[in-house]
Amino acid sequence: MPMNDRYLRQTIFPYIGEEGQKKLFTSRVAVLGLGALGTVTANNLARSGVGYLRLIDRDYVEATNLQRQVLFDERDAAEELPKAEAARRHLSQINSEIGLDPVVSDVNSSNIANLINDVDLVIDATDNFETRMLLNEACLVRSVPWIYGGAIGSEGMSMNILHDGGPCYCCLTGNELPLPGTYPTCSTAGVLNTVTNIVASIQCTEALKYLVGDIGSMRKELFYINVWENRVFLLPLGRNDDCSACVHHRYEYYDAVKGAYVISMCGSDSFQVVPDKTADIDFREMADKLMPLGKTSYSKFTLDFERGPVSIKLFRDGRAIVRHVKDENQAKSLYSEYIGL
Repeated sequence: MPMNDRYLRQTIFPYIGEEGQKKLFTSRVAVLGLGALGTVTANNLARSGVGYLRLIDRDYVEATNLQRQVLFDERDAAEELPKAEAARRHLSQINSEIGLDPVVSDVNSSNIANLINDVDLVIDATDNFETRMLLNEACLVRSVPWIYGGAIGSEGMSMNILHDGGPCYCCLTGNELPLPGTYPTCSTAGVLNTVTNIVASIQCTEALKYLVGDIGSMRKELFYINVWENRVFLLPLGRNDDCSACVHHRYEYYDAVKGAYVISMCGSDSFQVVPDKTADIDFREMADKLMPLGKTSYSKFTLDFERGPVSIKLFRDGRAIVRHVKDENQAKSLYSEYIGL
């Protein structure tokens, strides 16, 4: 670990000290999702000197992100940079001593094991129930601890999931996903940047405790806060003795074999289409095919195609975000028509 004054205010904190700082520098953490929670988390962990951060996100920076996603700026939004790459660029200017591994990818049952196998801890900053269910099961199978966090409107919560006999995420929620349209999203209910900052900071504090080895100081309850209504409480939780995941070891999401699929992007009129096999798209070759059909441009990271009101942002791995469409079927149809499925 480089010895300088960078971490002085942290090393004089008695619960960390120089030995704890050395542990942080040899630690490896995956941040799953680089939205409102993930950008705060990644920023705090990088500044704290965590030695390796895997930065995982499938999306790109838009103007609507700038209200709460603290690592990004107007230039990132104008360039529509992938969030993982934009986060890497900014964090490398904040702390050049640590390892940063940007992963521009959807997380699914086919790749999650490789994304978490070699890390000490996962920070959940995802925006959907299905990915959290998958993360919960993958971490159970691989014995990787993780820290749940979520926020909507002015409410937020967090829970440590350490596989130490305590509850898992499925104990909290059950194994069934909520029906479409029955749960608010950030696009339908909004979200305050104050609550996302608080929840992410709570997650980071618990992560630091774990990484320096102070497990006894970690919170065992579910943390809940409503910043607008001035409510904060800790909810004691116990293991569900009939939990399908941590008790009966049924891994519906982790064991699933997915073909091509389509995902709604946080309540908007955008859908992500994921092919059944990872590709390595040659953007120049693809652009040559698409230019006669509509406005086409590409960068190192993405290719953009527009035809009428519809636009498609294609990533190198074959994923695409199709915007301004009415439903999943239309998104998949347009992907098949222009990209090929």
